[in-house]
Amino acid sequence: MSTTTLADVEYVVHSLAQTAVEKEKEFGDLDAVVGDGDLGYSLARGFEKVLADWDSLKRDDAATFLQQIALAISSRIGGTSGPLWGTAFLRASAAAKGADTIDGAAVVAMLRGATDGIKARGNSDLGDKTLLDALIPGTDELERQLAAGASPEECRAAFAAKVRECADATSTMQAKRGRASYSGERSIGSPDAGAVAVAVIVERIVADWP
Repeated sequence: MSTTTLADVEYVVHSLAQTAVEKEKEFGDLDAVVGDGDLGYSLARGFEKVLADWDSLKRDDAATFLQQIALAISSRIGGTSGPLWGTAFLRASAAAKGADTIDGAAVVAMLRGATDGIKARGNSDLGDKTLLDALIPGTDELERQLAAGASPEECRAAFAAKVRECADATSTMQAKRGRASYSGERSIGSPDAGAVAVAVIVERIVADWP
């Protein structure tokens, strides 16, 4: 996987933000099946703030930029989503700070930092039927592709495919965290809204990669 530039990082965040805003109703409807239905609203409000502040965000390096994103999100998103997404971007920023160049290994480290932050902040892990059940296996797959010497295009495609596969597979799981956990066994049969949202976002990022 070739070196990723700050422009690439900006593209990923901007695409994520646009998708979160555009898919507000879709993500909210997904969340309403067994959750409280506020996922779409929360993400859209937070990433609207990111887009509104876009031109004024500091871009000294990737770490600084990601930290700015974290602050923008945390200032706007309420409920549980704000702290989780804010922490994810802060941890990704911390991982980027130690990298001289943003190569494939650094991207994996940033994703690991983000998921570790979500684990800690949400007191959740693999198997709890959350976005972690899509994002962690996707990161594992990306790391495998990098180790195998896959091209950047192959790495991105494999990452997106694994995230989607695992997001869809959350349908068979019982929710153990968040409002959906109150539904008990009724949460089985529908996918986790957060995991599906991540899959939709990643697919858009990969499909439109400049």
